[in-house]
Amino acid sequence: QVQLVESGGGLVQPGGSLRLSCAASASIFKIKAMAWYRQAPGAQRDLVAGITKDGITNYVDSVKGRFTISRDNTKNTVYLQMNSLKPEDTAVYYCRMPGPGPFPYWGQGTQVTVSS
Repeated sequence: QVQLVESGGGLVQPGGSLRLSCAASASIFKIKAMAWYRQAPGAQRDLVAGITKDGITNYVDSVKGRFTISRDNTKNTVYLQMNSLKPEDTAVYYCRMPGPGPFPYWGQGTQVTVSS
């Protein structure tokens, strides 16, 4: 029943910026750790950034210093600010929330394309 809806993807030139948003459908959001993953063509879905319910963050090495994950618990929304974008950042970006068991909830994904 939990729904995650991503937005903010698009086409951007190298060096540009985008901000992704993920809105959750329920107030359970406030007690859940959240994360952004991405999946490029021919690749697995990999963790990009995570944030605990208390705001502790972590990032994959390739985006450190360029991406920032944040959350607004009053809006049930998690964000991913992406700066200094590179062509290798091109992927479908997915929002993830832990489920009641080993299977998480996923958003539908939003396409990010970095190209000149």
